[in-house]
Amino acid sequence: MTTEEKKIRAEKVVVSLKERYPDAVCALNFGGDPWRLLVMGRLSAQCTDARVNIVCEELFRRFPDAQSMAEAPVAEIEKLVFSCGVYKVKAQNIKDFSAIICEKFGGKVPDTMEDLLTLPGVGRKIANLILGDIYGKPAIVADTHCIRISNRLGLCDSKTPEKVEKILVSLIPPEEQSDFCHRLVMFGREVCDAKKPKCADCPFRDFGCIL
Repeated sequence: MTTEEKKIRAEKVVVSLKERYPDAVCALNFGGDPWRLLVMGRLSAQCTDARVNIVCEELFRRFPDAQSMAEAPVAEIEKLVFSCGVYKVKAQNIKDFSAIICEKFGGKVPDTMEDLLTLPGVGRKIANLILGDIYGKPAIVADTHCIRISNRLGLCDSKTPEKVEKILVSLIPPEEQSDFCHRLVMFGREVCDAKKPKCADCPFRDFGCIL
């Protein structure tokens, strides 16, 4: 498939997903708070969004902002995020980057990829989540849903997050990128399941998807 053919296909996917999911929303209940989304993004690695939402109700009740998290005993944070997995590393990361945000960035979550990547535990996936959802910038969040579905639909042929991100950036209009990724998550959960995709209910069944 040529690049031009992929762009045409990508346009069809964008339009169809917008019709199916007009309200593209983040699955993490961060209440519009940039720092909370950063924390939840870090906790979501190897963990479900549903679990993170539950855990963070108590976590944010105890430590509601970056300053309180930076001052919190790491052992206490570990207990609260235990069920998210890899809890020691995650607890240390959110404590450390909360301190850095307070000390280096005046309490504000950075708005550039370069600065976000200096924060402990923050990679391109989380950085793009922040850039897209908080700052309204073009951003492709290459999570498992995005990688799986974009490959199945023939938009890319790589399982490497950075490669998938680069390819989709070239195919998806900038103003659509962030919402497109949220819609892929919704579509992945409702239709394009990893193990049991509901192909009969798929608007892209004529694409000849590779499962």
